[in-house]
Amino acid sequence: METAGCSAAAVGNSDPGVQRDYTMVPERLQRREQERQLEVERRKQSRQNEEVEEEKSSFFTSTLARERAAVEELLRGDGAAERLEEAAERLQGLRKLLNDSVRFLSPYNLRQGQETLVQLQAALAQRRQELKPEKRFAFKARKSQAAGAARVEAAPEAPAPARALSSKDDDQAASETSWACGFSNLASQVLEKRGAELHQRDVLLSGLRDCTVKLLGNPNTLRLAQAHGCRVLCGPVSTSVFLENCTDCVLVVACQQLRVHSTENTRIFLQVTSRAIVEDCNRIQFAPYTWSYPGIEQDFQSSGLDRSRNNWNDVDDFNWLARGVASPNWSILPEEEREIPCD
Repeated sequence: METAGCSAAAVGNSDPGVQRDYTMVPERLQRREQERQLEVERRKQSRQNEEVEEEKSSFFTSTLARERAAVEELLRGDGAAERLEEAAERLQGLRKLLNDSVRFLSPYNLRQGQETLVQLQAALAQRRQELKPEKRFAFKARKSQAAGAARVEAAPEAPAPARALSSKDDDQAASETSWACGFSNLASQVLEKRGAELHQRDVLLSGLRDCTVKLLGNPNTLRLAQAHGCRVLCGPVSTSVFLENCTDCVLVVACQQLRVHSTENTRIFLQVTSRAIVEDCNRIQFAPYTWSYPGIEQDFQSSGLDRSRNNWNDVDDFNWLARGVASPNWSILPEEEREIPCD
């Protein structure tokens, strides 16, 4: 009887709080269903975005291959001026495509595109050099001078000439002949290039130690490799800057893209229109680009860079994937330490 009484009390319980709990069940289920559907929509949108990115990347890859083949065919032809100008126009279009595609390309595809542009630009410059009349009839000493498009030379005031890069050097040097000008294997010197020497050319600085390099002009690309204790001040670079295997350096540059590899204890004063990338680096410090020299405004116009865009402190570290936690491999240079060493 006691058990029955308890059961009856339980069944007859009219506590209003219990009644409200039962009436809330359908509302909770509705909220849960709405959240589930929102999550389905988010996943669907994410898949669609990924498909769009893949389509863009595929379009870039196929266009790059097609345009490369077209330019190479033009350069293999009879060498008429019209064919070379068409090749130059195609290269300009390819450069624009690469600049417009930076946001969605993988690092590999981006590197392939940049290397292709550098190789084709060097091949075009070499073809133009071959077709100059004065080269065909020059004396031997003058031929050596005409080969300067593939030569790395020191500034006039430097007592020791820089090493020339040619096919007679070792395999590494031969692979660097696409870089049109620069300095190589020098120590404790002040080096400088200006204007026409730099305009839309690919610049290589390699094997430098305790040097100050001033590039007052508008290069197409810049590569600084195997440098120690150097200061490099450069005008606006139309496309990409590569920095690799450097220590204790200062780089001052404006560019479309910056990639830094295997470098340490280096300060970079930067203006960049995309996001800078560091990989296998440590103790890299960034500050905004503030260098100036007579004619820099004209060089910026020639470069095509947007002076109003500067992502100098927006850096991707390929060795640091932790979200919401700053990479320990790079930092912002304190304002009191941002004086650019120009001398």
